[in-house]
Amino acid sequence: METVHAHSGAVHLLSADGTVLEMAIKAGLPRSFSAPWERVPLTAQMPLAEAVRESTVVWVSGEEEMARRYPRIAVVLPYSYCLAAFPVADGDTTYGAVYVTWPGSHPATLSARERTALATAGERLARRLRRAVAAGAVIAAGTEPVLAAPVAPADRSTAAEAVRMAARIPDGLCALDVDGRVVYANPATARLLGIAPDRLTGRRLWNALPWLDDPVYEDRYRAAMLSQQPTAFTVLKPPKEWLMFRLYPDRGGISVQLRPVSPTGTAGTAGSIGSATATATGTSPAPPGNLVSISHILSLAGALTKAVGVDDVVETVADEIMPTLGSDALVMLAAENNRLRVLGHRGYPDPGVIDRWDGTPLTAQIPSARILGTGVPSFFESRAELERVYPARFVTPDGMAAWAYLPLIASGRPVGTCVLGYAREHRFSQDERAVLTSLGGLVAQALERARLYDVKHRLAQGLQSALMPHSLPVLDGLATAARYLPGTHGMDIGGDFYDLIPLGGPSLGGSEHRHGAAAVIGDVQGHNATAAGLMGQVRTAVRAFTGVGQPPGRVLAGTNRLLIDLDAELLASCAYLHLDPAGRRALLARAGHPPPLLREPDGRVRALEVPGGPLLGVDPRAEYPVTEVPLAPGSLLVLYTDGLVERPGADLDEGITELAGRLARAGNAPLEEIADEVMGMVGGHQRGDDTALLLLGLRS
Repeated sequence: METVHAHSGAVHLLSADGTVLEMAIKAGLPRSFSAPWERVPLTAQMPLAEAVRESTVVWVSGEEEMARRYPRIAVVLPYSYCLAAFPVADGDTTYGAVYVTWPGSHPATLSARERTALATAGERLARRLRRAVAAGAVIAAGTEPVLAAPVAPADRSTAAEAVRMAARIPDGLCALDVDGRVVYANPATARLLGIAPDRLTGRRLWNALPWLDDPVYEDRYRAAMLSQQPTAFTVLKPPKEWLMFRLYPDRGGISVQLRPVSPTGTAGTAGSIGSATATATGTSPAPPGNLVSISHILSLAGALTKAVGVDDVVETVADEIMPTLGSDALVMLAAENNRLRVLGHRGYPDPGVIDRWDGTPLTAQIPSARILGTGVPSFFESRAELERVYPARFVTPDGMAAWAYLPLIASGRPVGTCVLGYAREHRFSQDERAVLTSLGGLVAQALERARLYDVKHRLAQGLQSALMPHSLPVLDGLATAARYLPGTHGMDIGGDFYDLIPLGGPSLGGSEHRHGAAAVIGDVQGHNATAAGLMGQVRTAVRAFTGVGQPPGRVLAGTNRLLIDLDAELLASCAYLHLDPAGRRALLARAGHPPPLLREPDGRVRALEVPGGPLLGVDPRAEYPVTEVPLAPGSLLVLYTDGLVERPGADLDEGITELAGRLARAGNAPLEEIADEVMGMVGGHQRGDDTALLLLGLRS
């Protein structure tokens, strides 16, 4: 801190299991200010964890960048300050990380000198820790990590003269340490506040008097300490006297100046030093004592917004709650058909312990079931305490020594139970109980949403599985591969389809016996359940017309009339061909569909821009011309839907050109590899449409 002129900082050490950074020692600010950084999981999106993961110095230039990159911290500590975090590592061994902060007036970039100094400090500290470990020391975080800032020595005569000088000043003058406690107050301070000096010393200023006990004023203190910038606010001292508080911070604490002001002059006086004016009716973030609660709640709430299914919720809760609150095990249980169902767990080496919970009736005399009836969380700090409430014969041993049972209530009804286990006896403070109770509500809402998503997802998967071919038929002289991607994120369902139908009976144009296959690919408007349902009907119609021996043009015409008769108000595009490997030809018809591509044996790729008809579902009298396409052995036919080649703001031809280029570069690779390469076209941009692909290769 001295080298880079930072005003606060802290060292964090890795926990024994290597998953959490725990604060070991800090200086410059009260411990309560560091609530978001007390215990930081290595997986968290926070500067300390990122510095360890990336093995580099992480720089945050101010509150705007903090809000953009680390919104959970910015919401809890929305003040003007800069921060740098760097790892404490020696070779392949990482011991922890350090962060330091500067006032918001620091330049927007970290200088090369500062960056070098921080990196060097991390390496030097790591070497010291390595030597300590080699000497047998146990490296662990302490329980009271705050270091006092160094104070310059002063002789007694100077100090006494300073006290006499302050006593002569009519303005109130008092000094606060970094925790906000009054260490000195001149007589004018006691007179203006209306309190005896001995009742001020050693107490936090805003807790000393009822009319000062407001989060607004404590927030001004936090803003001054973190930003290291002077700030001011006015307070109404009952019944009608207004006082101006001016705060002048440094690393050792804050000097406070008090003076009476008139109501009309309040705003102008406060604004003269560029600081905020607050009254007792204002609002502000909660006081530092609640920062831990706010940090945990906001962190979990932010993480749960990204959780989609039940498994995501379980993993998120385990990642967010267990490291920060120090629990060793977690079980998530759901209430289904009047029984408990295990949704997921972590921290139990013996899965059999968890299996015994599965299927337990909600009427069972065990805490995980009983709290769903009461809706009241239960906290047991020891095994003996648990057995005083629940006889030993009702309690399943799980190897834990303390438990928190949280009912998960969503929309007024129980959806499950979250059980946190502690390997050692654990005292739950009032703050911790309040935090856990609040977290239970967040988890319940996320779990209810996730279970609904999982049900819809299973239905969608079942519908799509029933409508799409499970596998492509194996045909002589023909190699095949197919792919499908839904356009709706998280839902494997859409309106695109493909099919390959073995042919038998009369040949394509004559009376002789025919062999080969009919290949079809299509795109029904939309990518939802309605589109998927209609897609199933279109695919069935194509199969039916193919089965009775209709040629390609009539297959599309018949499907078109059926779609119009269904009055579904949805249109469909389609490409359909009869493939005759023995005759080395294909008969192709199109209904408003992108042209198939043909890769010749010599590697050239061209689009089959053959005549076509309108989209299916538009004109009941529409005709669909058929074109014969010669095929040489080793040729590759590529059928696809527009989701593969369409790009926002780009011409369709550009996507087709890119597809042709990928096919040319793929050479003679196996069709499965070519399919993966082609589908890479949709991996580099956000999907807005379903995508289907069908590859048909004529063996040489």
